[in-house]
Amino acid sequence: MAGWCLAVAREPISRRAGQRAVPEPMLHPGSPGASAAGAGSTFLAEPMLLSKAAVAGPRQDLATLGGAEVPQLTREDYENLLAFRTGLRRFQHWSQTRARAAGLTPAQHQLLLAIKGHPGRQGPAVSELADCLLLRHHSTVELIDRAEAAGLVERWGDDDDGRVTRIRLSADGEKRLAQLAPAHLEELRSLAPVLDKLVAQWASREPGGQGPLPRQG
Repeated sequence: MAGWCLAVAREPISRRAGQRAVPEPMLHPGSPGASAAGAGSTFLAEPMLLSKAAVAGPRQDLATLGGAEVPQLTREDYENLLAFRTGLRRFQHWSQTRARAAGLTPAQHQLLLAIKGHPGRQGPAVSELADCLLLRHHSTVELIDRAEAAGLVERWGDDDDGRVTRIRLSADGEKRLAQLAPAHLEELRSLAPVLDKLVAQWASREPGGQGPLPRQG
């Protein structure tokens, strides 16, 4: 039911942000050219740079996990994992601050985006929003109730099945989301090349030059 959310999440980040997956250097907010990455950028920082040792190709050191051989992690691997998590958390904090400045709670911002990003001519059903937002059904209903009371969303009946309630943005909800989206896309474009490089780097690791590592599970 949440396939539309999962399909988007599985695409390379840079493709969703409208860029090629070409690694680019991260800019410290105070460095020359940082303004080109988007004014007010807070998550771009030197720790996001991948170490030279980490991009130096496949390793021969192996460990065993679940019966399969996997590369032995190094200090650089952990540093890059920390950089990845730190970048996401900084982006999230920046996004939440922007949402509040626009008069929305972070949860309301995410709800509006989930509604607007739903494919097809009809808005999402409550169950689809619950899956996309990773919320229980009753929690999603409560979030929609508060957003509707704030004049951000509207309920309406499905064109083909009157038993299904669908959600769409109100004019005010459309306006507030449109105010937030451009800056978020700029931040995502700045972060995307580094995240894509980190994922591609790990996926290309080869034990003894025998090809990609087998997936687990």
